[in-house]
Amino acid sequence: MSRESQTAQPAAPGRPELPGKLPDHLRAELIAFRRDLHMHPELGHHEFRTTAAIKARLEKAGLRPRVLKSGTGLICDVGTWDGVRPMLALRADIDALPIPDAKTHVSYRSTVPDRAHACGHDVHTAVVLGAGLVLAELDRKGELPRPVRLLFQPAEEVLPGGATEAIDSGVLDGVGKIIALHCDPRVDAGRIGLRTGPITSACDRLEVTLEGPGGHTARPHLTTDLVTAAARLALDLPALLTKRMDARSGMSVTWGRIEAGHACNVIPMHAELSGTVRCLDLNSWHEAPDQIHAIIDEIASMHRAKSEITYVRGVPPVVNDPMVTELLREAMSARLGADSVEDTEQSLGGEDFSWYLEHVPGAMARLGVRTPGDTAKRDLHRGDFDVDEAAIGVGVEFFTAAALLDGHPVDQRAGRRTGLAGSGG
Repeated sequence: MSRESQTAQPAAPGRPELPGKLPDHLRAELIAFRRDLHMHPELGHHEFRTTAAIKARLEKAGLRPRVLKSGTGLICDVGTWDGVRPMLALRADIDALPIPDAKTHVSYRSTVPDRAHACGHDVHTAVVLGAGLVLAELDRKGELPRPVRLLFQPAEEVLPGGATEAIDSGVLDGVGKIIALHCDPRVDAGRIGLRTGPITSACDRLEVTLEGPGGHTARPHLTTDLVTAAARLALDLPALLTKRMDARSGMSVTWGRIEAGHACNVIPMHAELSGTVRCLDLNSWHEAPDQIHAIIDEIASMHRAKSEITYVRGVPPVVNDPMVTELLREAMSARLGADSVEDTEQSLGGEDFSWYLEHVPGAMARLGVRTPGDTAKRDLHRGDFDVDEAAIGVGVEFFTAAALLDGHPVDQRAGRRTGLAGSGG
């Protein structure tokens, strides 16, 4: 499926071409780097090999990466921060998923059993690494308007996400805005998807335990019928929640596991349910735990069952800042033309990039990774997930353009960047 070259379009008429194009030798190196990560996936908080590989390549370029306090993940500043003008941060997540790699036709298939980069974090990592190397070269030439921070974050797939620990360790110190991208197998390589406002949903984990005396299935009236109670809870909680929350919130409870009983003629004393809670709206996300607790208690009481609820906060929605989203639109347009940007919808998937946006403005783009003309339906978090590797070069030049444009003033009236010299506020 991989395609290793992408032909950039010329700059728009009247617009000077931005520096920071990706040289062919580095493009090939980044593809090889991504494949190496793909062959050696590591789960959240265990990305030691991945961290070491990133660190070694940055140090080879003369940069000074700093490993995070957690022992995996790192940050690296390109250019010297003057303590005044805030930096732009480029964020990549570096962890893999605990699923087997189902691809059999590629040389870079995972070598680790039941581990795979099935969400594209290897691509995200290669993009930010490549952007950092290109920006470092521009900095040496005096062409980088202001410093940029590279952030390689661990444990995005582990609720509530490694972003919270990274923030606590100070990765946002000196950062004024932050950008990220995420692979999208529904968008062609050479294109990105953008959306102002919420682009992902909130995602929490819900676990419910029901208990009762149980008994013989011949006499359910003398017992607490936990199987029925669990079934009613599985059906009624999602239904009742839609009546008690604003319908525009997109609130959704989906069960992934229900477990009760061991014999056909024994009503069990214990039942368990676990699933996820997702919603599109930040205010509704804050309301959700109280509403869900109340509904579960009502259903359990109706069936004379005792309930124990574990509600694990995951991540709020990623809400793209309008000005940062416009910066990304300008950056991609400068590289591949305005037609390379498409509108994208809000997803019910969760992303811990949202935690950074609780502190600084930022935006996430969707990076197209589908080979143009490919009609196969592919999705994230599947063992057969793969990308068109031309997307790596596109992502690098997209991010370098954002870093260059962010360092220059904006004509607010025209809504356009005014030039390629000077410094912005």
